[in-house]
Amino acid sequence: MSEKDEIAVPKPLTPEEQAVWDAKAKVRVLLNLWDLSGGKMKVKKGELTKRIVRTNETSQRYLEVLGELQATGAIEYSLVNRVTLVELTAKGKEVLADGLKSKDSLFEFDGSQIGTRLGNSLLKWIRHQDGAASVRVEKGKGDVGAIASYDDFKAVALDVYDSLNRDYNLDDLVPIYRMRRAIGERVGRSEFNEWLLEMQAQDILQLIGGSVEDSAPDKIEDSITTKVNGLRCYVKRLT
Repeated sequence: MSEKDEIAVPKPLTPEEQAVWDAKAKVRVLLNLWDLSGGKMKVKKGELTKRIVRTNETSQRYLEVLGELQATGAIEYSLVNRVTLVELTAKGKEVLADGLKSKDSLFEFDGSQIGTRLGNSLLKWIRHQDGAASVRVEKGKGDVGAIASYDDFKAVALDVYDSLNRDYNLDDLVPIYRMRRAIGERVGRSEFNEWLLEMQAQDILQLIGGSVEDSAPDKIEDSITTKVNGLRCYVKRLT
C-alpha cells in the first residue's frame, strides 16, 4: 500500500474534547428521539441509530452516550418481538430542555452547516415549546397533573380556548394545534381528540376545517382528522 493509499486515522480526542462531544451528542440523541417519537411513542433502536450517526461516524461511538442516558433515566429500552425499542422519558425531556436552553449548556452545531433534518427537529421542538408555554391555566383549576376525566378536560379546554383567543386576538377561531400544545402532556392525544369531539357533540364547541398558517406538517398533525368530516384545524366556542 502506497503512502497516498493509507487510510487516515482520526486524531484521538483529549479528555476535555471528549466531554464536550459527549455533552453535544446527548442533546442530539434526545432531540432526534423526541422528533422520531413525537415525545410519546417508542421507536426502534435501529431507526434512532440511523438518525444520530453522522458521516464518518460509526454506531460504536454512541454506545457510551446511550448507556449514560439509560443510566440516568433519560431513555428506556424494551424488547418487543425481538426488536429493541427506545423510549424518551419525562426525565429525558427535562435533560433535552436544559441542554437546549441553558446558558451553561455545551450544545451547539458543529461545522459551518446544519443538517436539514436536525435543524427541522429543533424548529419543531421550539414551536412545540412555544405552544405549550403560551397558556398558563390559573392555579386551583386543575393545572397540576394529568387530566383524568372528560369534565376536567372540558373545564381546562375552555380556559385554554379563552386565553388563546384573548391573548392572540384570534377572532374566535382558535387553532386546534395551539390548544393541544397548550394543554401538553396532561392528556393523551387520543383522549384530546375524543373529548374535543365530545364537546362538539354537546354543542359546546364547533370544529372547523381549513388549514393552518404556513401549512406546517407538524401543526396539521396536531389538528384533528375525522373519517366523516376530514381535517379540522380550528375551534369556535358556541356557549
